[in-house]
Amino acid sequence: MNLAFKDIQHNLGRFVLTSIGIGMLLMVVMGMGGIYRGIIEDATLLVDRVDADIWVVQRDTRGPFAELSRVPPTLVHRVASVPGVESSREFVYHTIQRERLGKPLRIAVLGLDWPNDRGEWLPLAVGRSLRQAHYEMVADRSLGMGVGEKIRLGKDDYTVVGVTESMISASGDGLAFFSIADSQAIQFDNPGEAVRLERAARRARGEAFEAVVGQPALLENASRPTAELPGVARSQVSAVMVKLSPEARVDEVASSIEGWGDVSVFTSDGQKELLLRGTVEKARRQIGMFRVLLTAIAAIIMALILYTLTLDKIHSIALLKLIGASNVVILGLILQQALVLGAVGYLIAYTLGSQLFPHFPRRVILADADLVQLAMVVIGISIGSSLMGIWKALQVSPNEALV
Repeated sequence: MNLAFKDIQHNLGRFVLTSIGIGMLLMVVMGMGGIYRGIIEDATLLVDRVDADIWVVQRDTRGPFAELSRVPPTLVHRVASVPGVESSREFVYHTIQRERLGKPLRIAVLGLDWPNDRGEWLPLAVGRSLRQAHYEMVADRSLGMGVGEKIRLGKDDYTVVGVTESMISASGDGLAFFSIADSQAIQFDNPGEAVRLERAARRARGEAFEAVVGQPALLENASRPTAELPGVARSQVSAVMVKLSPEARVDEVASSIEGWGDVSVFTSDGQKELLLRGTVEKARRQIGMFRVLLTAIAAIIMALILYTLTLDKIHSIALLKLIGASNVVILGLILQQALVLGAVGYLIAYTLGSQLFPHFPRRVILADADLVQLAMVVIGISIGSSLMGIWKALQVSPNEALV
């Protein structure tokens, strides 16, 4: 007969409630680690998925994900002429916030370099990739939009033609994919009144320009759209993505482009390192502190519970000693109860977490390595927590059974 399981049956209600409490606490610890893994995955997801060997960004900036970057679209052609470059693509990335169904909707907008990039690489759950240069979009499922739904952004309506799975930005916002032209139209959209005032101010400046006196027809340009004015460059892009030839060396090509005075160059690994050290670093420290704190709290609670259970068994322990039971039997009773409590709590944590974590606002990724590590920690906590109960059991005198 196993004394530990016999005692658990005798105090089953208390043991079940205690296990549930420990399980809930361990679930939070497990979730903290999963949230951290999810933040890392979201932060590096785009860098991994777009499959670019080199990122060319504005000089002295850290790229489109860490901060604002602006480079001219003609940079694509300059980069394409560098030996070792197989292809170069424009990259536009920014975040907008709109209202949908009475609730705020944050969208991370990513521009695809149409027609070179139609989004065939996207992990589509439903629908298709882009087939035309304007007024189509692919949205992530987290945005809550379905195929065929239309949304007004700027002055145009965009139709959702595809839905992706788990395409989240580093800040946790769902990604939506447009053509470069559409993403820039959304980014640089101005209200009609602002456009009218700009054209009026442009006309007033033109009337004061002496060249207009000799050529009055020049003033007609003041009422034309900005994109049609001669000498006005296209809207700038966030970065240029570079794919290298198989035989090219990344460091040599990066060094060649880095010599230009208007750009900075990062490899794919370098871009991910910047994201992890910048965007994720504070979150990692914060979550790490919470995990340590919650683990310590779990250990203290288990120690107090086991100590209380030992106090309830003082008379039984004294009786065991009186009839000749060795200390090993008594120590085994307490240690086995602690291990069972930890194992049941861990099982409850994993079962509840698997059901609840998919409904969290941020992705929670339960990595096997983290689960094994937490299991080892739980075993350590169980053994450590039993020491107080063991110490109390060793102090019990057989004579107390006669009292």
